[in-house]
Amino acid sequence: MKRRDFLKILGGAAAGITTLGITGCIGPQNNEKPSITYETLMLTTTTSTYDTGLLDRINGEFEQRYGVNVYAVAQGTGAAIDTAKRGDSDLLLVHARELEDEFLKQGYGVNRRDIMFNDFIIVGPENDPADIKGMENALKAFEKIAETKSTFISRGDNVKDFITSGTHAKELEIWNKLGKNPEGNWYIGTGEGMGYVLNHADNSNDAYTLADRGTYLSMKKNLNLSMLVEGPIGNGSEILSNPYGLIAVNPGRHENVNYDLAMAYIGFITSRKGQKIIEDYTVNGEQLFYPKAISKEPNFQQYIPKGWKP
Repeated sequence: MKRRDFLKILGGAAAGITTLGITGCIGPQNNEKPSITYETLMLTTTTSTYDTGLLDRINGEFEQRYGVNVYAVAQGTGAAIDTAKRGDSDLLLVHARELEDEFLKQGYGVNRRDIMFNDFIIVGPENDPADIKGMENALKAFEKIAETKSTFISRGDNVKDFITSGTHAKELEIWNKLGKNPEGNWYIGTGEGMGYVLNHADNSNDAYTLADRGTYLSMKKNLNLSMLVEGPIGNGSEILSNPYGLIAVNPGRHENVNYDLAMAYIGFITSRKGQKIIEDYTVNGEQLFYPKAISKEPNFQQYIPKGWKP
């Protein structure tokens, strides 16, 4: 599909798309001329960055600085990668390192950067029928949920076509480590985004689910679900860590991608200004994401697939 056709389709949809300054009229503050104008950056991303509102904050600052338009399309990690593979996106912001590495190995992406992290958590009803509250081992918590056949709401994305979300990929990683293939009436796959899954679990009154910390905290005030098992931010299991990566689509694969603008965005979000936006972003007084791009020590692994050797 040609880029113009893809944007036309997205232009009529409301859910999952954010745009700021679509006409290109938004300029920088203090009457300074923007360094880039009247261009459009196509960013595909996971639902968690969209649902939390973080992208609106980052993109607003970027558009003011450069005088450009940003289309941010929230699809879930697997679907976002699939869109980028077709050349319908200039840039990816996702959170599933194995899927990101495969994207890089296949030559679709370049200049990957670590930009931020939070962690996954297990949330559920306050009465906690599986008795997992406070457990530090996420594998054992999953095992107890399965053994007690307590209701579990899963993202249940399309694994067959490799367009699973980062959250569902993490859930599958845990079940695989336990040697379990969850099935039965207690296990419910939805095929929906994180916000929908949290509301579904909440409405069920007795259900557990795996969620990224950012989306849960951003919706917390409207949910009765409790945070029962935490990842490394709460001194819990390292397996629940949730790093986010930013990858430019390879202009060698798709001549139509806006590579210069993608690199400008990467430069902005990994700058002190961009990282401060991430650090300062809170909902109901709680920090959702933690910046990771700036470090005294070099981290060459962020640019290449894990285990890759020339």
